[in-house]
Amino acid sequence: MKIVYYCQHVLGVGHFFRSLEICRALCAHEVVLVTGGPAVAAEVPAHVAHVRLPELRMDAGFRKLKAPAGRSIEQVKRARSQSLLRLFKQRRPDLFLIELYPFGRRAFRFEIDPVLEAIGAGDLPACRVVCSLRDILVEKDRPAEREAWTVEVLNRHFGAVLVHTDPALVALEETFGRCADIRIPVVTTGFVSPRPPPDARRRVRARMGLPESDALIVVSAGGGSVGFPLLEASMRAFALLPRGRSARMVVYTGPFMPAEEAVRLRGLAGGPLELRRFSTEFLAELAAADLSVSMGGYNTSMNLLAARVPALVWPFAQNREQRLRAERLAARGALQVIEDADLPPPRLAAAMERMLALRSRPAVDIDLNGAVNTARWIDTWCAAG
Repeated sequence: MKIVYYCQHVLGVGHFFRSLEICRALCAHEVVLVTGGPAVAAEVPAHVAHVRLPELRMDAGFRKLKAPAGRSIEQVKRARSQSLLRLFKQRRPDLFLIELYPFGRRAFRFEIDPVLEAIGAGDLPACRVVCSLRDILVEKDRPAEREAWTVEVLNRHFGAVLVHTDPALVALEETFGRCADIRIPVVTTGFVSPRPPPDARRRVRARMGLPESDALIVVSAGGGSVGFPLLEASMRAFALLPRGRSARMVVYTGPFMPAEEAVRLRGLAGGPLELRRFSTEFLAELAAADLSVSMGGYNTSMNLLAARVPALVWPFAQNREQRLRAERLAARGALQVIEDADLPPPRLAAAMERMLALRSRPAVDIDLNGAVNTARWIDTWCAAG
């Protein structure tokens, strides 16, 4: 089966890596992953062709689209829309998986809707359409109007919605009020997360030259577009850990951190405090760590569960998504939530030391097999005709 998977990441990297993990699970098929956000360094499986549309991203306030310097928004939109239609005519896919839309990414209707309309009108070969959706939706302006529009688009163009959550933690109904009006299957798949290699702790620590007796703290902020206050506070707090604590801290800026912020952090690094931009082995390093300090995005949260690493999580304050997820996980003992008031370095250092002193690794009974379950459901659904 030929599958086109469309994913538009606009600020962080979570949407991209979740989509890539699902594409990896669709290993029995010929998959084209279509992205159009900032470039992300990632290994793409052999059965996946990665097609990058001309870049568009959102500003930090999620209000306006931004094009690369020297190109107008309208030029980029036109080029992207033409490229996406041309791809469908050339590849003739059997399945179109769309990440988030129409629950989100409405700013990209200009390229998605023409494909959906052409499939519906028969101007493109017959193709099933499925929405791939994360667990929690962010709040929108005029929610009643947005939800009514979303339901109409789903019922007209889509064949199913796959929600990558475990209802034991959070259900779609909690952040979308019109689920009962959706006339197509709405399927929960479990959360999407890879698992660390079984020998990750030993291998990563050996590579770092880090004895088992030394604590390893990993600090991260997703893509890095936001999160500088957490990284700076963590680096300053590291210097305040008790003198008897033998520890190393690795801080990841993320690939999209503004250059001036990265420069400021570089001035705090040195010795056992290392600053890096990105890691292709981030999950393995979490499994090797004794503490994670991070924001609370979908991918990071699921990686924390998969690695079973003690964690302090500072949720993104601009919307409800990260806080809701983090508080649910905190209630199950998977992590501890920290607030703005906890960021002054002395307070953060005390919180770090309390977590390190516990010397236990959390275990939470949450379904993390979302990628495999998604692939299995698609196979069964398509085979049934």
